[in-house]
Amino acid sequence: MPERSYSRSQCQPDTPSLGRGLAELAELAASCTPASCGATATALLPQDAPVDAEDDRTTAATHPDLSALVSVQMMSGEGPILAALDTGRPAGADDLLHDPRWPRYRARALDAGVRSSATLPFECDGLTVTISLYGLRPGPLEKAAQGATELLGDLTTESLARDRLYRAALAQVDQLDAALRSRPVVDQACGIVMYVLGCDADRAFDLLRRASQRTNRKLVSLAETVVRTRGRGMERRLMALDQDGGSA
Repeated sequence: MPERSYSRSQCQPDTPSLGRGLAELAELAASCTPASCGATATALLPQDAPVDAEDDRTTAATHPDLSALVSVQMMSGEGPILAALDTGRPAGADDLLHDPRWPRYRARALDAGVRSSATLPFECDGLTVTISLYGLRPGPLEKAAQGATELLGDLTTESLARDRLYRAALAQVDQLDAALRSRPVVDQACGIVMYVLGCDADRAFDLLRRASQRTNRKLVSLAETVVRTRGRGMERRLMALDQDGGSA
């Protein structure tokens, strides 16, 4: 593996996505630890968390060989990243040549010329981030990573977690805004159904909802059709739904 060389990612004017944030974190972590030859950063999202298109990249590395070291750990289920995630504490090896743990990771690391590594875990609001540092020579990278790199990991993880919560809140606001904008047309459609069938508002809304499900159309789209046609041509379908509901 070649000696490290850094090209700091340009700062984006907007809040960084998870992928860009991890890439910057890896670059900064490596530059904060002179004893390392490079770094990787990974993110573990909650199982029930929605994944944005920009969040599909949850691993970043300063060198392709290091990215392969992350992959072999995830595929084999062994390595310092998995150990750090399991214990919540730093994990690593001062000299992989004489460390019998994690044989698959060890073999891949030595093949890439890596003799030492250390992984630091961080967690905030359900987002778990790891920083892994790698050395071409044996030595205690875990101690070298403490200080500026540890503080960087804490701050970056908190920032990325807050960014995800902020974007999730924006998505909810958009959904609420769309619901509020569609409410008038749904109310108009309910009024037309009430007039056609002589039913109350709750019954009219239930009929529209069931018609939407049976026709596999969005409720708003169906309501717009009812308003546009004033219910003409839909009388029989609505009456059939009303009868089905009344006999259920």
